[in-house]
Amino acid sequence: MVFLFSIVSRYWEASQRWLRFVISEYFDPLDNVDGYAIDMANRFKEIGDIADLHEAIAAMQEAVKLTPEGSEDLPLRLNNLGCTLMYRFEQTGDLLDIASAISVHQRAVQLAPDGDADLAPRLHNLGNSLLSRFERTGDYPDVAEALSTQRRAVDLTPRDHADLPHIANSLGISLMRHFEHTGDIGSVVESISILREAVQLMPNHHPEIRLFLNTLSISFLARHDSTSDVDDITESIAALQRAVALTPQNHTALPTLLSNLGNSFVCRYHHTHDYRDIAKAISAQKQALELTPRGHPDLTAFQINLGNSLCRWSSIDDSRDNVDASISTFKSAATCTSGRPYNRLYAATRWARLINLHDPMSNNVLPAFDAAIGLIALNAGLDETVQRRHTLLKAAAGLPLEAAATAVSLGRVDKAVEWLEQGRCLVWGQLNSLRTPLDDLRAHDSQLAQSIVEVSRRLERAGSSRPLSHQGMSLSQKISMEGEARTHLALSRKWDDLLKTARAIPGFESFLKPPSCSTLMQHLPEAGFVVVVNIDERRCDAIALAAGQDEPLHIPLPNFSIEKATRYRDTLRTQLRSHGLRDREGEWTTVSDVESSTERPIRRVRGREKGDDGIVGGVLQGLWIEVVKPILEVLCLPKMASTDQVPPRIWWCPTGPLSFLPIHAAGIYDKLGSEGILDYAVSSYTPSISALTERVKKVHPIDPDMSGLFLTSQPNAPGAPPIPGTTKEIRSIYHIAETEGRRAVKLEGNAVTVDDCLEYMERFSSIHLACHASQNAIHPLQSRFLFHDGTLDLATIIQRNLKNADLAYLSACQTSTGEEKLSDEAVHLAAGMLAAGYRSVVATMWSINDHHAPDIAGDFYQCLWGQRNFEGGRGFNRTHSSYALHYAVQKLRHRLTDNSEKSLLSWIPYVHFGL
Repeated sequence: MVFLFSIVSRYWEASQRWLRFVISEYFDPLDNVDGYAIDMANRFKEIGDIADLHEAIAAMQEAVKLTPEGSEDLPLRLNNLGCTLMYRFEQTGDLLDIASAISVHQRAVQLAPDGDADLAPRLHNLGNSLLSRFERTGDYPDVAEALSTQRRAVDLTPRDHADLPHIANSLGISLMRHFEHTGDIGSVVESISILREAVQLMPNHHPEIRLFLNTLSISFLARHDSTSDVDDITESIAALQRAVALTPQNHTALPTLLSNLGNSFVCRYHHTHDYRDIAKAISAQKQALELTPRGHPDLTAFQINLGNSLCRWSSIDDSRDNVDASISTFKSAATCTSGRPYNRLYAATRWARLINLHDPMSNNVLPAFDAAIGLIALNAGLDETVQRRHTLLKAAAGLPLEAAATAVSLGRVDKAVEWLEQGRCLVWGQLNSLRTPLDDLRAHDSQLAQSIVEVSRRLERAGSSRPLSHQGMSLSQKISMEGEARTHLALSRKWDDLLKTARAIPGFESFLKPPSCSTLMQHLPEAGFVVVVNIDERRCDAIALAAGQDEPLHIPLPNFSIEKATRYRDTLRTQLRSHGLRDREGEWTTVSDVESSTERPIRRVRGREKGDDGIVGGVLQGLWIEVVKPILEVLCLPKMASTDQVPPRIWWCPTGPLSFLPIHAAGIYDKLGSEGILDYAVSSYTPSISALTERVKKVHPIDPDMSGLFLTSQPNAPGAPPIPGTTKEIRSIYHIAETEGRRAVKLEGNAVTVDDCLEYMERFSSIHLACHASQNAIHPLQSRFLFHDGTLDLATIIQRNLKNADLAYLSACQTSTGEEKLSDEAVHLAAGMLAAGYRSVVATMWSINDHHAPDIAGDFYQCLWGQRNFEGGRGFNRTHSSYALHYAVQKLRHRLTDNSEKSLLSWIPYVHFGL
């Protein structure tokens, strides 16, 4: 259900009245500009032509520009400009408007001295603009700042002031949103208390009491969600019924009140199961839609509320008519271009899933999923904040997999591939789009191509992260932060405009759009197969792609399921923790913990449990029998006859919980011997097919002067446990490099700073980092490596634009683990280094043994540089890195001599990504 507030309308009108007062009392050359702005704003309210609002804002901006610093009129003009920008944001959803509104309100507050009578209303409007942005983005810092600002506004407002109820209403909304984010029941209780008092302070005939009653009603329902007290629903309905009764039929607030009233009836139905409540809900919500003009920004929210009520009604009377009406309503909401993207995504998802539920084999579901997948990318666009994108991606998790499974069921394997590519790995996909070569476009329009390059570089540098908290920031710092946010939004807008211009050119209609399946298949690696494994609640399938094939090959996996994948993942995670190989959130390892261990965990872990022998082997056996072996049989890959034979390659692209399982080690390992994927092929991983095909398209010779290896160990990074084995590791590799006559530089601990490392990364095509690492799932570009003098994050690496980047060996813990709630986003360091430009990455799935790590690394480079080189020759070639890791792992297996749990967990974590 979507509950809607009215935050800004009254304050925009009030700001006009203040501006009228200025015009009547003072006569300066800007009076005409002010008057024109007011006329345009009023005409918009009467006629609804958005062009009039644009004119009003342009006039107000000009007035602010022409008002000298120090003028008494400047704070007032800033305040009114901010209110009008906020009003336009409510009409269009343009984030640049609300960012600008916040900035000018902050400046108006900054110009008001302590004790100024206008400070409270200016704080109030600043709080409202922050709250309005929170309603759109969901970024908690905004609601926390709004709450603080509005509390201050209430404290500065006299008890008998006419504006106190309005300020209290806004404070009540902020408290409720704070409760929804934190679960602090005290916040919603305080909200109800404040809003009740605000309603009591307003005369019954006051035109805005309906807005206060609406907010009070929603607060009652918020408390009900926590306490399940049915009396709160009764209070909510009563407040809304009173608000509706006080609202004229043609009033713009009536649709919101009616739609919210319908939601309250639905909530009561869940308690009473009285079908009449659903009937009342549908009646109110239909009336809300009838009163809402096309193009209204809240239209999609009203349609969603009605669609959900119709769904509930269909479950009562088992009527297909109500199902069809619900599907039609959600379809209208999803395709309504004026709707907010998040609401449209929700509607498209409901549209697709309802068809899937009631007509599972209907082709009508294809356009529904097509819309939903496209809206995932739109919601996670470049103008979204990182926190908002993270929330949206979690909300949409599993949708691309469900869509792909549906497409496979309908015989559209090509569409399944396209949807998986379009709906997954969005963070890295966006970054890749900013770095796409523009040779073809440059040949057609060099100026346009250069503009795209310049904006893409600025977007890379700007990023889209906002602080997790504003606490401790001065107002000047907040103003500066908002300026950076506006700059980023403006760049995102310019990027979109440039793409539209490029796509208008004949032959460039698909410029930087998600590739079709046929396009993907044109740029696959020559040797081997790319295998996507899709997991959904209804079915599991593999899709194999190979160079030279016209179509992807569908391989059903009837004996595998999402339940098995989840069970295997959870079982493996438990075993890793019991063996001290997977950290737990928030618990750092102490030095004494590490001294008795040869592992490289970052945090404290439990001791090994008894009776766990064979559990990991059971997971690997299940993956072999149910997933990998059926795929190999269809691909007709024979078991290798000898270790001298060059094995074929498979690039695995797993989805869902399978992303956390070691497909590359699937097999049967017991005392009698073993059989597994290692006997048939060399395994690599890729976050997406596009991540691989882009590297195939961009392959170019490494500058001979840059070819070589930079190595560093960071055994004693501050705040992390010591890992002395890293020193032995890089010294051993450096010795091999000297013996083989390879160009290499080795720097240990304090001998290299973060800045030094970046310089060496530019001068050497390959790097070997033996250190601790930390992954940030919310903001992947802030994932980092820990050095003695600080941290090296992905954002900094990416900004260097490493043209000769070739191989990155990440000898750190869990550099390819990712986050379970975002399993299809590959938010790990290995994928990040691919995005930074490295063609191949060696990483680890969990904590690695400090005793074995030097041996694995040594054998890897010995194979890569020495006599044991695949496909002939002795060159330092990234295409051999997967074979080299395969060889090094096999050597470790032979040294371990058995297939015990401890031995399996020692060699399994090493994985290869990329070419």
